[in-house]
Amino acid sequence: MTQTQTTVVAAAELHSLAVKALLGAGVPVDDAEAISQVLVQADLFGIHTHGIGRIPQYLERGRLGGLDPAARVLVERVAPALARVDGANGIGPLVGARALEAAAEGARRAGIGSAFVRHSNHFGPVMPYLFQAAEQGFAAIIASNATTTIAPWGGQEARLGNNPLGIGVPSPGGEPVMLDIAMSVAARAKIRRAAAAGDTIPDTWATGPDGNPTTDPDTALAGFLQPIGGHKGYGLSLMIDLFAGLLSGAAYLNHVSSWNIDPERPQNLGHTFILIDTSRLMNTEALTARMADFTDILHNTPPADPTAPVQLPGEFELATHRRQSTDGVEVASADVAALQDLAANTE
Repeated sequence: MTQTQTTVVAAAELHSLAVKALLGAGVPVDDAEAISQVLVQADLFGIHTHGIGRIPQYLERGRLGGLDPAARVLVERVAPALARVDGANGIGPLVGARALEAAAEGARRAGIGSAFVRHSNHFGPVMPYLFQAAEQGFAAIIASNATTTIAPWGGQEARLGNNPLGIGVPSPGGEPVMLDIAMSVAARAKIRRAAAAGDTIPDTWATGPDGNPTTDPDTALAGFLQPIGGHKGYGLSLMIDLFAGLLSGAAYLNHVSSWNIDPERPQNLGHTFILIDTSRLMNTEALTARMADFTDILHNTPPADPTAPVQLPGEFELATHRRQSTDGVEVASADVAALQDLAANTE
């Protein structure tokens, strides 16, 4: 397989380029700043599948009428700790950023705050939101529904999305602990790579159209992703959709439109943001000490492989974030070129 050509760009420069690309498509400047912050942080964490490379896709959907690049997100506070957010079919990371702000406002008022979002689109990875929440002292639970790629347990048709779930806890004396997962054993991108290379895949990754496990990647791409933990992952994906989709007033299950199949149609994705002000539970010194003890217990676990010490969720991504914040962000050269072309519209 051909190796992707990459280039290293300073984080601030990448942010500025992303903002210019969005401005060229008519995105208001404050919104462009918010979108860029989420996507550049994704690249800083090494989550390049959900980073600045998504901007041309978002803007192309805007050109086709599938989303509104100039949408004004509406936040309705229905209770001191509860907000309902209408994304107005805007660019997903903008909607996510505004929902995070709304949940944070509720948490500052009441100790715990939540935002339920409808009329949104793909909002990027969860980890940037968890990181921003942790920087403000909030523990967080964040989830979204998604285009259907998973069949109900025992079923033969996709009804559920590969719904992402994130959980984070801040550590004032160190780095937060952040879990960012989706509900499938493996991403479709891994299956596509196996198909391109002529390789087989583990039979735990996907099923064929008949609902039976397969090792053939082409059969898998015509079928469904397998959820983590079998029926448990199915149940977890279902519950995420009840919170993020049904309770928010967004689309749910197979009512969610696919941006790959119908890019001109609004997706009406739903998200859920729940933030907890940890300072209401204990003071900074106590949380610092308890988090340090918690992480030490895990880090001091004797490793099964001496060359692979035990890590906490998010630890690898945080190390990547630290390194790239200093040394520059390694991104696909084609993605940078695409942003430069879009940014030329603002010149």
